[in-house]
Amino acid sequence: MRLSIPYHLRGVSLIEMMVALAIGAFLMLGLARVFSASRTAYQLSEGVSRVQENGRFAIDFIQRDLRMVGHMGCVNDQSHLQNAGALRNLVPAGGSGVNFPFGIQAYEATKTTAATMNLGTAANTWSPALPAAVAALNPARGSDVLQLRFLASEGAPVSSIAVAGAVSTITVPSARWGALTQGGVTVPTMMGLADCSFVDLFLPAATNPGAGTVTVNAALDRYTPQPAGQTMLYRLESVVFYVGTRPTGERVLMRARANPNGSYAASEELVEGIESIQLQLGLDRNTAAMPGTSPSGYVESFVRPSAMAPVAMNTEPRWRSVGAVRVGVLASSPDRAAAGQAVDGRSVLGVTFTPADAADSRFRYGYEATVALRNRLYGN
Repeated sequence: MRLSIPYHLRGVSLIEMMVALAIGAFLMLGLARVFSASRTAYQLSEGVSRVQENGRFAIDFIQRDLRMVGHMGCVNDQSHLQNAGALRNLVPAGGSGVNFPFGIQAYEATKTTAATMNLGTAANTWSPALPAAVAALNPARGSDVLQLRFLASEGAPVSSIAVAGAVSTITVPSARWGALTQGGVTVPTMMGLADCSFVDLFLPAATNPGAGTVTVNAALDRYTPQPAGQTMLYRLESVVFYVGTRPTGERVLMRARANPNGSYAASEELVEGIESIQLQLGLDRNTAAMPGTSPSGYVESFVRPSAMAPVAMNTEPRWRSVGAVRVGVLASSPDRAAAGQAVDGRSVLGVTFTPADAADSRFRYGYEATVALRNRLYGN
């Protein structure tokens, strides 16, 4: 007996099933390609955004401190240094971290060739040679290093200075003590006392924020009596910017503050994805800038830090002739950007970079800025 199955209850044929599977596979392939393209576009957009953000933050961090170079109270370091002894440095000698009166020093990483830098094979050398305290920070090869020293932007007005033999007690309004502990510094370990003619840099023996007093084991008789309302107490800043390396191998922008003994405290990580810093120094027309010769305030030429390497050039008057700095950073995306990139985008201040891993698919771009050292260009 044959069973008669109604037509509307019959299944599909093998051919119909194969056609349906082919159409479904084609649609799934299309969806996969659309998803892949969207993911690639998102990764590229995210990579570009992160690179732009990191590049801006890195330049901004360096610019803030660069603009303070030369700040020594109501006049700049050049004005003070026109007179012998006007900048009295009580900080122990031999500490490269607090080597005043050098307001700025820079060290150029040795390049692979004259105009290229391979971050994977770059030499672990700098010109001028890194001081021992800076070398101990283990900066990443292929990146310049920048040292800056200045009095902080805000200070506290001095109410009185009491001198008893070899001990001086400086008193400031306790309500203004917060000006000495800005930027995450809880206890200032190096300080400067400045009026419009002299500056004393010293190590405080003791501080009392509640009473607003600072004890110094030195007689600061230059300020007794001091001009009313003119003498200010500042925190002394001595910092170094460099590119460090995380345990994962990723490069980051680092900053370290100097200790009173000239070494550097634990570094702080500022911006991720910064692979190299490049610097050019703008020299004043009066490049000698010897005591008694005021700089003109006109930046005549830009040179790389290695131009200061000869002994005759690597001196305080020569470094004081630096009136502007060109800063460039090479930033990379933290994650893979899933897209190729033209070599032109990896050029910073005339140096073309080859990453340590050229096939890591990270987006890279160079950012540059020219910073005038306003405390040196004006008021000379």
